[in-house]
Parts: sequence; structure tokens; C-alpha cells
Amino acid sequence: MILDDIKKYFLQYRELYGDEIVIKPEFLKEVFLSKSELLHNFYNEIKDCTKCSLGLTRTNFVFGTGSPEAKMMLIGEAPGREEDLQGEPFVGRAGQLLNRILKAINLEREEVYIANILKCRPPYNRDPDKKEIEMCFPYLLRQIDIINPKIILILGRVAAHVLLDSSDSMALLRGKIHYYKNSKVIVTYHPAALLRNPNLKRPTWEDVQLARKIYDE
Repeated sequence: MILDDIKKYFLQYRELYGDEIVIKPEFLKEVFLSKSELLHNFYNEIKDCTKCSLGLTRTNFVFGTGSPEAKMMLIGEAPGREEDLQGEPFVGRAGQLLNRILKAINLEREEVYIANILKCRPPYNRDPDKKEIEMCFPYLLRQIDIINPKIILILGRVAAHVLLDSSDSMALLRGKIHYYKNSKVIVTYHPAALLRNPNLKRPTWEDVQLARKIYDE
């Protein structure tokens, strides 16, 4: 079991930093840390990131929130204004709606883990550009590997395209099970889209019910 953990750690390290691995004692120590400790250490490692220009304009670095032991992970696109101000994902109007959606399937926000593709807010809430995604996406992959969720619920087109490496429409992506490593993946609409278009509430309800079914299996 310990050997499996060590192997998994170095595979994660390779995804983040490439083939050149310098073995230091602190690397092996991580194998024996809890998920909470791993996330805490990782946050401290990247919280001052300025790899792209968004690091120079943010108010707060929006890492992620929720249970490190979560079976379900929710992934959105990027922080908005309120998220940038508070340093926590999904705390604005869309976040309040997301909380209600979770309650509707008998889950509390504290039971899941919530993160975004980007950790910093793009100006005027525009879509992330290619460079920003390239710099920030490995951070999310490390979070996924630490948490190792049973199911990932992707919120919105941008996040779905990045995590699933797809350009399909939402109509083609939702309503089915995808896979990312050990996790089953469900795609649904971003809560902000529901605020703009209430007609999306019904398909979103279908998606989260499917997610809850997988969660319970």
C-alpha cells in the first residue's frame, strides 16, 4: 500500500514538474501526510503564483474549499468578483444557487470540494485564455489527485472543455458519464448560466440527480 502511495506521488509530481525529478526528503514525507495537510502545503506552495498576468491583478488567490475527504468534487471555470474579494470559490449569486442545488440532492457545501480551472479572476469575468489555462490547470490536477474523488461534477462549458480535452457542445457533453483517471465525471451547466436562463434548470436537475445516483452507488 505504501509503495502504491509513493508511486502515485511521483506520477503526480511528474505531471506538475516534468520528467526531471530531484528527490528531497520532504517529497517522501508527503506520502505519509493526510489529504488536509497535503492541500494546506500545496496552497502555501502556489498561493503567490505570478506565472500569468492574472497573478498581478487579483485581490485574492482562490484555491478551493470544502472537505479534503470529499467523494464529490465540483469544478468551475474561474473566480468572479465576489470570489476574488473573499478568496473562496462560488460565494456570489451563482454560489448561493449552487448551495441550493447541493441541498436539493441532500449534500452540504462542506461535504464536497469546490475548485476552479483558474485560481485568479480574469478581468471583466471573460473566458480564460490559452496561456492562463496552461499555467493554472496543473494546479487543479494536483488538487484532484490529492482528493481522489469518486465523482467530479463539472460546472459549465469552459471547465468541461479543459478537463475532458473536448470541444463538444454542452448538449453532447451532458447526460452521460465521462471519466478522468479514477473519477466518474458528469457535466452540467454553470449556475451563472441558470441565473441568465431559467430554462436550463430542468436539465441541470437531471444532471445533479445522476451525479447523486453515482455518489450513492
